[in-house]
Amino acid sequence: MSGIGPKLAENIFNYRNENGAFTSRAAIKNVPRLGGKAFEQGAAFLRIKAPKNPLDDSAVHPESYAIVTKMAKDLGKSVDNLIGNKDVLQKIDLKKYCTESVGLLTLEDIIKELEKPGLDIREQAKVFTFNQNIKTINDLREGQLLPGIVNNITNFGCFVDLGIKESGLIHVSNLSDSFVKDVNAHVSLHQQIIVKVLEVDVARKRIQLKLYK
Repeated sequence: MSGIGPKLAENIFNYRNENGAFTSRAAIKNVPRLGGKAFEQGAAFLRIKAPKNPLDDSAVHPESYAIVTKMAKDLGKSVDNLIGNKDVLQKIDLKKYCTESVGLLTLEDIIKELEKPGLDIREQAKVFTFNQNIKTINDLREGQLLPGIVNNITNFGCFVDLGIKESGLIHVSNLSDSFVKDVNAHVSLHQQIIVKVLEVDVARKRIQLKLYK
């Protein structure tokens, strides 16, 4: 899965055998050589069965836990009562939870994930690796074709994780050669895609990308 190759998978397996079952996603960070970046990339694909936090057995990324907790609190419910409760989830006014970093489309994806908790996605899994030659933004060049993972969706496009500190932006105008009415019709959260590098501004740490088809 994203961020976790064969060696890290072996480390997770050995750590679990030595220390017992994981009780939370956060506990996985104790695994040797599993750093913050690998956890960030792989957390949404990992499932903890019978966890203390029910979100640990969902596709919701830990970065979004606070948003879901606030939704539940505003409804006077526990997170447990919210997960899988489609009728309640569909009534949430998502615009109340939009921020500069989390757009409406991302929130809609979170709701979709909450509607199907505990889904086993292993049959759908595909082998994925970032370009190992790209270590920092300085390694990027215009015209490069690179694998990436959609990590945020907004009304003006989507951000893509390229395996480095900075995420690249695919502006809505670069999602398709035709008019784009709905960003979600072209990409989805956590989707693995191929992008073309259009422009790299190292000083401002900005990366412009195009969805490659």
